[in-house]
Amino acid sequence: MPHYRTVGEVPRKRHVQFRRPDGGLYAEELMGEEGFSSDASLLYHRHAPTAITKAEAVDGGHTALTPNLPLSPRHFRTQDLAPEGDLVSGRRLLAGNGDVRLGYAAADRPSELYRNSMGDECVYVKSGRARFESAYGALDVGEGDYVVIPTGTIHRWVPSGPVEALTIEASGHIRPPKRYLSQFGQFLEHAPYSERDLRAPAEPLIVEGEDVPVLVRTRGGLTRLTYRNHPFDVVGWDGCLYPYVFNIADFEPVVKRTHAPPPVHQTFEGPGFVICSFCPRPLDFHPEAVPIPYNHHNVDSDEFMFYVGGDYSARAGSGIDVGSVSLHPAGFTHGPQPGAVEAVIASGATHTSELAVMIDTFRPLDLGPGALACEDGDYAWTWAR
Repeated sequence: MPHYRTVGEVPRKRHVQFRRPDGGLYAEELMGEEGFSSDASLLYHRHAPTAITKAEAVDGGHTALTPNLPLSPRHFRTQDLAPEGDLVSGRRLLAGNGDVRLGYAAADRPSELYRNSMGDECVYVKSGRARFESAYGALDVGEGDYVVIPTGTIHRWVPSGPVEALTIEASGHIRPPKRYLSQFGQFLEHAPYSERDLRAPAEPLIVEGEDVPVLVRTRGGLTRLTYRNHPFDVVGWDGCLYPYVFNIADFEPVVKRTHAPPPVHQTFEGPGFVICSFCPRPLDFHPEAVPIPYNHHNVDSDEFMFYVGGDYSARAGSGIDVGSVSLHPAGFTHGPQPGAVEAVIASGATHTSELAVMIDTFRPLDLGPGALACEDGDYAWTWAR
């Protein structure tokens, strides 16, 4: 993260004695990225974070992906997928490659404790509310929140009712785009959001317990480790690495007189992909502007778009609705549906209400079983009608 935080009790200096009220030492744990060469935080535990009593292999560590062949634009209706499991076990894999895996979850029950040791996660909450609990503390999250979870963070999700979410699992780290930050990590004035828009844990979360299972994902698959003491025993931490929340409503859109390309919507970057937020905004205001996207072919990217609210003028007649996902692969030129350009010009509209999350990947996306279970097979031919 680009700024430093302190939560709870920490000693005045790093790596010095820090004692409990009973005279014993708190156990210091460094959570750090890139081999001690990037962001890190120091956490102070009541008990040793290394004490495990059991390790068991778990089936289901890998889910098969199918190449997008024959090459085709795709439309998936996540709104047709039945709720299943929780926000960890209930993820339905939609698409993925070696850099990122994209899933959808609809759940209403708490997850077990979970640690993804393959890479960072970004979970976009489409609807509902939940409490995100981790060793760093708790965060209340709801509709429109991006929850960014650093690699290795032990956490769980506790919904307060039905929750729908898009899950983005990276092979590395998810961060704000470098062009939004100074060389020292401060958000710059041209950035579409700032430090004030981010929410992070504000106080420790202490949970007592013994023999606590934690599901751990690595590149080798899934393991369930049993910890002698509950991992949520951190009395304080400080540093620049921690889970945080950014709400899509706090993204400040960039507007031009004529149509602006997707990089103006970029919100985060990951290894081999970017995450963009399409938010309500004024439409292009040149007197002769065409206020919806032109036909375009991003030859280096697959475009995965999750539609989460508002009206999609460019997609009229395509079957796209709230909850839909469109996948426009490299090798296919896409753009407005037939008649959409003239219709928008004739309407005289000055604003758009669209709300969508887009992931552009720089390697082809393969298709997951969740996507194939809810595909609209007629989508590819809608431009020819």
